[in-house]
Amino acid sequence: MRAGPCERAGDGAIGLTAEPTDGHDRPPPGRLLVGTSGFAYPAWSPRFYPPGTRGGALLRHYASRLPACELNNTFYRQPSASAVGGWLAATPPDFRFSAKAQRSGSLGALAGDPVARLTWLTEPLRAFGDRLGTVLFRVPERVNVDTGRLAALLDTWPRDLPLTIEFHEPSWRLDEVHRLLADAGAVLCATDLPEGVEPFLLVTGPFVYLRLRRDDYPSPAIDRWAARLRPFLDAGRDAFVFFRHDDVGRGAELALELRTAVGDLGDR
Repeated sequence: MRAGPCERAGDGAIGLTAEPTDGHDRPPPGRLLVGTSGFAYPAWSPRFYPPGTRGGALLRHYASRLPACELNNTFYRQPSASAVGGWLAATPPDFRFSAKAQRSGSLGALAGDPVARLTWLTEPLRAFGDRLGTVLFRVPERVNVDTGRLAALLDTWPRDLPLTIEFHEPSWRLDEVHRLLADAGAVLCATDLPEGVEPFLLVTGPFVYLRLRRDDYPSPAIDRWAARLRPFLDAGRDAFVFFRHDDVGRGAELALELRTAVGDLGDR
């Protein structure tokens, strides 16, 4: 399989590791699946939602403007079949969800026996069917690197459920960790934090996953991220990109701005 583009740590430059292609071998472009973390925020009206938008109308309007959403509530509780059915009914067939794996179940699967815990953790998410873009498995800052436990988790994870892992603890930034993810086809999440430097994008799986957590991104920053994402899309990889939720809907505006900026680059 041809490798996609990646960014190499060190100088901040994008290095393309894809094999050269001719015009007959070029893959179709990937999708920019951009959105926000969560959608159920009536306070985003009138900045993003029309005045008076409530309840199920929130997701219907959201999905009319953005192609993906990172679900927050699945992190705190397992979703019911009726809840998932409602989300699917409110969105078009090409809309994609990223579901955060339930937090205590995630920690238990990593720290304990994944064989005993992963069925409980993943089974409710199967209700999404092919609308589930990925499961976001978050490893919190207090959990230090343990490649043995990571290998056990990856070996047990259901191969038909796309997996993205976000490591908050810096000790996980090891080549061995990246190799384990790549061998399992799991995606390494890149997270841009307010107090940190912009992360590198490293391909370990079939798509790219980026979480943009700063309070705001001025136009030059949006253009810079668009330029960094475009090579992955051109190489045929989808890119999930999610801005943080806020009190007024600025994150949703930024998602729309990034979508426009990436599209402008593709039209050149």
